[in-house]
Amino acid sequence: MTDQHELGLFRDNVVRFFSEHVEPHYEDWERAGLFPRELWTQMGENAMLAVDAPEDLGGIGSSFAFSRIVVEEASRMNYGALASSISVHSDIVTPYVCHLGTEEQKQYWVPKMVTGEVVGAIAMTEPGAGSDLQGMRTRAVADGDDYLITGAKTFITNGQHADLIITAAKTDPSAGAKGVSLFLVDASLPGFRRGRNLEKMGLHSGDTSELFFDEVRVPASALLGQVGGGFGHLMDELPRERLILSLGAVAAAQGAIDRTVEYVRERKAFGTSLASFQNTRFELARMQTDLDVHRAFVNQCAALYDEGRLDPTTAAKAKLSSTEMQGRIVDGCLQLFGGYGYMSEYPISRFYADARIQRIYGGTSEIMKELIARSMLGRG
Repeated sequence: MTDQHELGLFRDNVVRFFSEHVEPHYEDWERAGLFPRELWTQMGENAMLAVDAPEDLGGIGSSFAFSRIVVEEASRMNYGALASSISVHSDIVTPYVCHLGTEEQKQYWVPKMVTGEVVGAIAMTEPGAGSDLQGMRTRAVADGDDYLITGAKTFITNGQHADLIITAAKTDPSAGAKGVSLFLVDASLPGFRRGRNLEKMGLHSGDTSELFFDEVRVPASALLGQVGGGFGHLMDELPRERLILSLGAVAAAQGAIDRTVEYVRERKAFGTSLASFQNTRFELARMQTDLDVHRAFVNQCAALYDEGRLDPTTAAKAKLSSTEMQGRIVDGCLQLFGGYGYMSEYPISRFYADARIQRIYGGTSEIMKELIARSMLGRG
């Protein structure tokens, strides 16, 4: 049983850190299009990275209940880019290494990820292959005791800061999904190159990048999991990825509502506050109810994850429903701000812009529907 008092203290510390180290600078980082690399080490020093990594790997061995708090508070406080970056590092890359890595791989990488000395990224998407991972063109060709990796990846979160990149590549192009393998690529290796930091509709301070691999030589010991097992490994790890996106969606929606409640209480129209109008009150009631229903389901999914029982279909339902809900709520909140909501100086505009990607990355809403339907009907 997780100690609720300890969870509360940890949440308070996370909020305090963000308030002191992020809030004063976040607008500048958004304008610059990148938050600083040293923020990672600062978060590491404050035990905010890979929180549930085992103690023998440098973590504090806490439950997922602690780890989710970091992404939830970053999302609620309107630091969407930071929430996205942390979730990739702590809730995708680190668990991959912990669950699939050899003892040598875990001991080498995970302690550095806990401290922020190493930033993690995962490279799946390619210019010509998004949700269809079987269509990837990146190759890993065996060469003696090594592999030579060649290809290009795009839309890679943490691409500019990453030191470790879990890279999906075809080791057997003729085997379809069974020909995909995963590799732990050290970004300092010759032949690896970062492309431009992509300009985005939202998440402006997050480093979303192109990555290029030109015969990057990695040892066979860099293989993560089984040769040809990459697609299966990806499927095994997707429930946590989609769960953390769902938790972030719920938290961001709550943050948007909280800001909107403050605004409508203060904003006057026709001699009275916006909060006094029935439409305002009814819209707020509708949105909070929508949010609370989804919060209950996502929390149920988190409990299933803690028990090792969160299956891919249920995670897809959570991701689909919660991110669509987030979109509805931030749109409704922005509407209550009126013309001011469209101005970038008002935080609700960032909630709105940052929310849009939630229905795309981690698997689009359309892919989630297809996965859910397959579980009901078979592949058809």
